[in-house]
Amino acid sequence: MTSTNKAAKAAARKPPAGALKAYVASLTGTSLEYYDFAVYSVASALVFPKIFFPSNDEFVGLLLSFSAFAVGYLARPIGGIIFGRLGDKIGRKYVLVFTLVLIGVATVLIGALPDYSVIGIAAPIILVLLRLGQGIGVGGEWG
Repeated sequence: MTSTNKAAKAAARKPPAGALKAYVASLTGTSLEYYDFAVYSVASALVFPKIFFPSNDEFVGLLLSFSAFAVGYLARPIGGIIFGRLGDKIGRKYVLVFTLVLIGVATVLIGALPDYSVIGIAAPIILVLLRLGQGIGVGGEWG
């Protein structure tokens, strides 16, 4: 009889007040973050070699484009180390908000970045730096 009573209490228990809101916000943010990385991977193959890495050899442009894509993943452990420690010192909520802003700003700036024909060699350099910022932000978010 006691186990039935415990099961009834567990079934009647409601989630905390902001749980659904936190779940939806988390799901939306994570979905947009991975959507951004997926779109960037497709753009790395189809668009970026011509826009940011023009070269006589298309294969070299493609390799450089995928290298810029990889920077975002390679920077994740760095972000985890930096922001994990910072989160322990000043609070995880503040660090999470900062990393989300970092990812968002880097993403918007990538979208607004002029191509190679406009600003020359600065375009791929800025692109790699922004990808580095995105990767550090994602690493800090998950680290």
